[in-house]
Amino acid sequence: MINIVLFGKPGAGKGTQAEFLKQKYNLTHLSTGDIFRFNIKNDTDLGRLAKTYMDKGDLVPDEVTIQMLQSEVDKNPHSSGFLFDGFPRTLAQAEALDRFLESKNQSITATVALEANDDILVARLLERGKTSGRPDDQDEEKIRNRYDEYNQKTAPLMDYYHNQGKFYGVDGIGTIEEVTHRLTVVFDQF
Repeated sequence: MINIVLFGKPGAGKGTQAEFLKQKYNLTHLSTGDIFRFNIKNDTDLGRLAKTYMDKGDLVPDEVTIQMLQSEVDKNPHSSGFLFDGFPRTLAQAEALDRFLESKNQSITATVALEANDDILVARLLERGKTSGRPDDQDEEKIRNRYDEYNQKTAPLMDYYHNQGKFYGVDGIGTIEEVTHRLTVVFDQF
């Protein structure tokens, strides 16, 4: 079983690449963003709570995210592995995920970060915001706030996983096919 954490700032292409990776490597894709959006669309308690944070460009609190993700893992007991997209975002989440996976005799195999320049990503998100209907993709100030949150809370996770020998950086700029090829080279090592 392989369990991969896919990192990258909003707009780095995680969702696009995750679709290919889950099929090629037979992984269950768990995107916290997709799970939150599903709950928001269906007006669940979790969706309403998550929306209050997301509308401000803030991250959803750890305890809410962790419980939600554990539930999703438990729904897929026969999976050959998981592709975690958008989680963990904080050291506390990473440690909670490690403990949870250990309780199931599993661990994180590797973390892979799609790396890209902020200005390029802002342009991508503003363009995506024209068609996605997502308010957090239509306001440059909110986008940059998300990047500040990422830098403060998520970037330190790279050190956490690097110290475990589980961190791989991949250039996220280029065509979808070019980025997919770079990711495949890394994933084929596992």
